Amino acid sequence: MAGLNVSLSFFLGTIALCQAARRASKALLPAGAYNGFAREAAGAAQLGACCLELRVLVELGPWAGGFGPDLLLTLLFLLFLAHGATFDGASANPAVSLQELLLAEASVPSTLLKLVAQALGVQAACTLTQLYWAWELSDLHMLQNLMAAHCSSALRTTVLHGALVEGACAFFFHLTLLRLQHSLPIYRVPAVALLVTILAYTAGPLTSAFFNPALAASVTFHCSGHTLLEYAQVYWLGPLTGMVLAVLLYHGHLPRLFQRNLLYSQKNKYRTPRGKPAPGPGDTQMSAEGCRVQESGQRGVGRQLLGSSGHGPCERPVRGRGPGPRLRTPELREHQNRPHSSPETICQ
Repeated sequence: MAGLNVSLSFFLGTIALCQAARRASKALLPAGAYNGFAREAAGAAQLGACCLELRVLVELGPWAGGFGPDLLLTLLFLLFLAHGATFDGASANPAVSLQELLLAEASVPSTLLKLVAQALGVQAACTLTQLYWAWELSDLHMLQNLMAAHCSSALRTTVLHGALVEGACAFFFHLTLLRLQHSLPIYRVPAVALLVTILAYTAGPLTSAFFNPALAASVTFHCSGHTLLEYAQVYWLGPLTGMVLAVLLYHGHLPRLFQRNLLYSQKNKYRTPRGKPAPGPGDTQMSAEGCRVQESGQRGVGRQLLGSSGHGPCERPVRGRGPGPRLRTPELREHQNRPHSSPETICQ
């Protein structure tokens, strides 16, 4: 338990030191320099240092300290909870920064600055962690110093299988980030921490489940067992391919490269009502001319008005007091204006 207490103290001290560096840089530096460089460097240093110390517990803890996988997975979950609560929006992952570039959420210069900050932060974490191990505060650190020159590779399978495993882990990780990018941190941080824990439990025995190119390069690229090209195929090409596939599946296209949606059809949310087409200017003019011709032909011809309720396209019904519509034609108006004799005159 003494070795576990030393590791827990290292975790807490690292998080506190990086949090102090974030607050100091946020107060002293401009907003652009803090968001683009200082925040990413502090986050990468915190993630790298905690990952290196946790790797010592994973490799040496089961037989030197009696630590079971349940304890190690619980520590991993709690660490990513702490990372999500203290990173202040930093990704500390080059694949996430490139994802923002593909989504047109960041410019090329800002993305390059983030990549440099992440690389420097991870390298600083490696240097500080090795200095801490040199103090040999626990038996685990003493064993780690003895085995440092002959570190074992994190890739314990074939190159193709390892690339597929890292690509699948990165795919689910980035797809979850895209799905929860607008969620509240109180829901997003535990969900991401739980996903990382599940992926580490599933793919950890094969590739250590880094799906972080900068972190993998600093932890395992210097170890013997594989060439630099094989490591790059597994820990760089695999996660980047998984990230691109996640963006394509979620958005259907890569906004930075092209706007055409390759997977999903764009449907108009406004429906056009189905009906008869509106008459154009030519149709209105033809209708008016037809009505004039019809009226001129009806002037010399008498029509039966009484009892007729139908009307043509050029006649308009006029509402009256009677039960049915009446048609106002010249014959009807003449009949209505003709003086009628009263009953008294007829009797005389």
